[in-house]
Amino acid sequence: MAVRLLANEISDLCLGKPALRCLSTAATVGDALSALRKSGDAAVSLWSCDDLPPSEATTDREKGGCVCVGKVCIVDIVCFLCREENLADPAAALRSKVEAIVPKVAGLVRHLEPHASLLDAIELILEGAQNLVVPLRSRRGAIPRKNLLHHHREYCWLTQEDIIRYLLNFINLFAPTPALRINSLGIIDTDSILAVHYYDPAASALRLIPESNLKQTAVAIVDDEGQLIGEISPLTLSSCDLTVSAAVLTLSAGDLMAYIDCGGPPEGLVRLVKERLQEKNLVTFLESLEEELAFSLPSASSSSSDEEFGCVRNGRVGGYSARMVRRSEAIMCYPSSSLVAVMIQALAHRVSYVWVVEEDGSLAGIVTFKSMLRVFHERLRSMS
Repeated sequence: MAVRLLANEISDLCLGKPALRCLSTAATVGDALSALRKSGDAAVSLWSCDDLPPSEATTDREKGGCVCVGKVCIVDIVCFLCREENLADPAAALRSKVEAIVPKVAGLVRHLEPHASLLDAIELILEGAQNLVVPLRSRRGAIPRKNLLHHHREYCWLTQEDIIRYLLNFINLFAPTPALRINSLGIIDTDSILAVHYYDPAASALRLIPESNLKQTAVAIVDDEGQLIGEISPLTLSSCDLTVSAAVLTLSAGDLMAYIDCGGPPEGLVRLVKERLQEKNLVTFLESLEEELAFSLPSASSSSSDEEFGCVRNGRVGGYSARMVRRSEAIMCYPSSSLVAVMIQALAHRVSYVWVVEEDGSLAGIVTFKSMLRVFHERLRSMS
C-alpha cells in the first residue's frame, strides 16, 4: 500500500475538483469582487496571458503563454478599502487594477503537472505555496467553458487541506506517528502567533489580517491574562459584505469578533458603527461604498436589518456560500493532543490551523497544515 501511495500522481487528487474560474490581471478590484460573489468561491485566480520568453518558461503550459500569477479573496479587498488613501473614495478604489491587491509574495501559487508525485506537491507547499494549479485531464466529449479556457486547457487548484485530507485516507501507513502527541513532534509554533487584546482597536489588527491570510491562520483575540477568547479569521471576514470595512475601522477587536459572527451583526453594534463613523467623519466612506455596491452588484444589496452590514444568514455574500460561513470561535487543542486528532479537528472545521492552549486556556501556540505536512514529508521520503 505504501508503494501505491508513492506511485500515485497528483492528478489523483484532482478527481471531482471543479475547474478554476479565471480572471485577467487587467481586471479591476470591482471585477474581482463581482467574480467572487457570482461564483461563491473562496478566491478567484488571476492569470497573465502575455507570452513568456523561452528562457523563463519552465513548462509547456508556460510556453503557451498563460500563467496563474496569484489569487484574490474578499479579505484582500476589505483590507485594501481600509487603507487610509482609499477612505475618501472607496468607489475609486474598486476601480483600481486588481494587481494593486495581489499579495506581493512570490510562490504563493505554483503550477504543477498532473503526472507530478505527492512528494512534489508537498515540497512546493513546504517552500511556501498555498495553492497548486494543476491541469485537468480532458474528458472525452466534454466542452470546456469559455471563461475557463487557457489554450484549450482547464485547471483546478489543490490546497493544503486537499493533501491533508488525502493523507488521512492512508493514515495507517504512517503509524505510530499519527498517534504521537503534537508537543513531541515539534510542530507547535510559538514564535509567529498573531494576536491582539480584546479591547484593542480592531484597526490595530489591520496589519495582522493580511499576514494571517498569507500564513493561512487567523488573528487570535486574548484577554489580559493571555487566555484565548476567539479569533478574527480571513475565512470569517470573507463571508461578510464589504461594508464590514466600516466595522473594522470603528470597533474594538472584541466587538468586531461579535460583529462578524455568522448570525449577522447585532443591531446595537450596527448603531455603534454608525455613531463612530460620524465621530470620525467617515460617514461618506460607508455611503459611497454602499452606493457603489448597489450600482455594480445589485444582487448583493438587501433591505433587511440583519443584512444592512456585515454577514448574512443565508445566500452568498462576499464570495462564500452560507455553508462555508464560520463563527469567530477559535478551534483549540492541547499540547498533549495527538497528531491525527488535530488533523481531524481541522478538517472537520474546514480550517488549516488549530490553536494550542494550556489547561488554563492560555494561548501556547498554533499547529498548521504546513507543519503537519513537514512530518508526513519526512515519513514519505523514508518510504521512497
